[in-house]
Amino acid sequence: MGEVVKDEYQTDYVAGQDNIHPLGLDIHAPVFPITAILVILFVVGTMMFPAESKSMLDGAKWDIIATFDWFFLLSANIFVVVCLALIFMPVGKIRIGGMDAKPEFSTMSWFAMLFAAGMGIGLMFWAVAEPVAYYTGWYETPFNVEANTPEAADMAMGATMYHWGLHPWAIYAVVALSLAFFAYNKNMPLTIRSAFFPLLKDRVWGWPGHIIDVLAVVATIFGLATSLGFGAQQAASGLNYLFDVSAGVNVQMAIIVGVTALALISVLRGLDGGVKVLSNINMGLAALLLFFIVFAGQTMVILETLFVTSASYVANVVPLSNPFGREDEAWFQGWTVFYWAWWISWSPFVGMFIARVSRGRTVREFVTAVLIIPTLITVLWMSGFGGSALEQIRDGVGALAENGLTDVSLAMFQMFENLPLTGIISFVGIILVLVFFVTSSDSGSLVIDSITAGGKTDAPTSQRVFWVVMEGAIAAALIFGGGEDALGAIQATAISAGLPFTAILLVMTWGLLKGLAHERKLLIAKGEL
Repeated sequence: MGEVVKDEYQTDYVAGQDNIHPLGLDIHAPVFPITAILVILFVVGTMMFPAESKSMLDGAKWDIIATFDWFFLLSANIFVVVCLALIFMPVGKIRIGGMDAKPEFSTMSWFAMLFAAGMGIGLMFWAVAEPVAYYTGWYETPFNVEANTPEAADMAMGATMYHWGLHPWAIYAVVALSLAFFAYNKNMPLTIRSAFFPLLKDRVWGWPGHIIDVLAVVATIFGLATSLGFGAQQAASGLNYLFDVSAGVNVQMAIIVGVTALALISVLRGLDGGVKVLSNINMGLAALLLFFIVFAGQTMVILETLFVTSASYVANVVPLSNPFGREDEAWFQGWTVFYWAWWISWSPFVGMFIARVSRGRTVREFVTAVLIIPTLITVLWMSGFGGSALEQIRDGVGALAENGLTDVSLAMFQMFENLPLTGIISFVGIILVLVFFVTSSDSGSLVIDSITAGGKTDAPTSQRVFWVVMEGAIAAALIFGGGEDALGAIQATAISAGLPFTAILLVMTWGLLKGLAHERKLLIAKGEL
């Protein structure tokens, strides 16, 4: 007989037990109304005073970044180390959902969904713009490397990969694994508060948990609405650049309506018929676009850039992660710390969605897929897009070489101009951008609905419809009422939320490690591991 080990994470709480049912809905009593009131008040106030709100909130955002830059960088480093350790630790054999659980989705569909939700849209815009910005000295350069030199080209690719590689995915992985473990192995509600059970025990089902969930929902709504709003502006700019279509408010509103309508259809079709299908389409189109750029462009240069990017990333990941004694403070505060705060503010949304689709995977399989595979794919993507753009600049070809980085949203299209079939691949690029927005809106709605339903994943479809429409309405209202100032104010709020969420994630990491260690003891005692 093995040692008898008591399960310390048993709870009588059932997902949705505190819910109320007005008008056929199934909503968590404190979280839903508090969130709705806060969002409405904030959006109305921002629309009424857009410039003032942006100025005040931007000031707060940059004060937080400047004061806590060291905290963001150290925390992100901790998340990477923990995730890498989990791949090799004995707890890696634990399976999400129990040792007999089977994956709900094929490996390719699973990977496509987590990648599309994680950062697919960002790669479309920054894969060209960010390396170009560093190489040309558009803003600041990492370690103050002299712009437009071979050293600047190497550093541009390595620093770009640093922002899109292990660190952001480690942030997502910690949140996702914590939520998946406590939801599927401990039968707790699929909501952020469950990850804090090791610290708060049953108090997590009271007001401390309500506050955690409200903060998570507000951050998710603001992050999605901001991305949808800025994405509409960027897509409109692309249409204007390619087809001379007006990029005004009316076109932006039409794009938001279209994206929201598609997200609505996707939500009604569910995970299998909606998000999974769109994510597979996205990955297929993205792969075709990448292969075309590699083989229609300067193939040997891009392949060489692949090795340069990998080598520069490996060589610089530790120096770039150092928060102390930096001489390039303006660069790492303006880029790295900004990125880390944004990834952390998005982690409740992306982490919960990844958790939602990851039942049946082992911890080792999960962390490898969420951390390592996206990083390898991103190296390919950045080398193809960023490498092509830098080579065009060095050859003196195209708008990027002539005028530099004038508009971030147009950088990708300006790079496409110097490739065959420019119109076709640019149109494919716009389609990819829009479909990535649809998958973000759709998956975000599933997450918000789960939290506001007390952790239930089978709440009425009408609630998911409500959240899809609400995200589009908020973005449209901000654009119509306050334009870029209003969107900037909401973005500043989402990024500022990254500070408390960083502390929350550190506590969550401790709880996860404690929970996994205890689960391993239980499984060994039962003879299942």
